[in-house]
Amino acid sequence: MAAPLHLDGSGDPADVRAEGVPMPQSEHAPTREAADPAARRVLVADDHAIFRRGLAALIEDGGEFTVVGQAADGAEAVRLHGELRPDLTLLDLRMPVMEGVEAVRRIRAAAPEARIVILTTFDTDEDIERALKAGAKAYLLKDVGEEELLGCLRAVAAGRTYVPPTVAAKLAERLTQVQLTQREHAVLKLMAEGLPNKAIADRLEISDATVKVHITNLFQKLQVASRTEAIAVGARRGLVRVG
Repeated sequence: MAAPLHLDGSGDPADVRAEGVPMPQSEHAPTREAADPAARRVLVADDHAIFRRGLAALIEDGGEFTVVGQAADGAEAVRLHGELRPDLTLLDLRMPVMEGVEAVRRIRAAAPEARIVILTTFDTDEDIERALKAGAKAYLLKDVGEEELLGCLRAVAAGRTYVPPTVAAKLAERLTQVQLTQREHAVLKLMAEGLPNKAIADRLEISDATVKVHITNLFQKLQVASRTEAIAVGARRGLVRVG
C-alpha cells in the first residue's frame, strides 16, 4: 500500500498564507526554464503554505509535471488559471475568500476544457457531489498515496475522470438517501446556527406552523428524533457546517 502524503506542518503563523503567484522560481524545482517542455503544467491551490509547497515539490520530483503557479485561496486560483492556462489544476475544497467548489465553477465557466482535481480532507457525500457537479474531474483525499496521486494526475491529463473506490462508495450511498428539498435544507442550516422556530420563520418569511412541518419532514428524512441529532447527521453528510 502506498504511503500517504505527509506534507502538513506547523510553521510561523505569518507563513500560513503565501503571496500570490506565479511563485518565485526558487520555490520549485526544476525552474520553469529548466522543466521538460513536454511536462504537464500544473496550478496548485491550497491555503496552507507548507502543504502547498511540499505538494508542488512532490509533483515536480519525477519530471512529468511542472508547477507553474501556486494560489493560497479560491479567488487567486481563478485569477491564476486565467493568466497561466495550466494543463491541470489541483485544488483544495476549503479555502478563504472563495471556496473550492465556487472556484471550480468559475474556472470551468471561463475555460470549459479545464481539468481540475480536488485534493481535500473533506469526504462527505455532499462535498463530493457538489465538486463533481461543478466540473471537477477527480476527487482525492489528502491521505492519498504518492503513486495514486500521480496516477490520478496522469488519468485526468489524458482526459479521464478519476474517482477512487472510497469516494465512489460515498456517492453510491448518497443515491440511497432521501434528499432534502431546498426549503428543508435552508431550515436545517438555520437550525445549525442555533435559531429557534420563530427566528427561522422570520428569516425565511414563512409561518411558525410551516417551519414545524419542515422540521418534521427533516426528522423523518434524516431518521432522527431531535434537533441536535438532525444537526449532527446534517454535518456528517456535509449539509451544514458546525463550529
